[in-house]
Amino acid sequence: MMSNTLNLNPEQERSFREAWGEGLDRAAAEALAIEWYGSGKLSAAQVGRLLGLGDRWSVNSWLAERRVPLNYTVEDFEADRRTLDRLLGKSG
Repeated sequence: MMSNTLNLNPEQERSFREAWGEGLDRAAAEALAIEWYGSGKLSAAQVGRLLGLGDRWSVNSWLAERRVPLNYTVEDFEADRRTLDRLLGKSG
């Protein structure tokens, strides 16, 4: 496992450890994943790998539990609709 260091002043570290205790590493990883997914720097698949969530549905559920909107645009929807129409033999 790779380790990284976050430079915090003693007061910041104390506050974070009081809030998260032994779960601080996981909480930090989750917070970064949420921030970077929301800003488009990580895909849902990358979030899943980063946090060990398994499959797409687990990632979507995890994001929904945290009220993080999916990065799914109207263009994504239209592309999915066209793909389904093609696969199901429908013409649009």
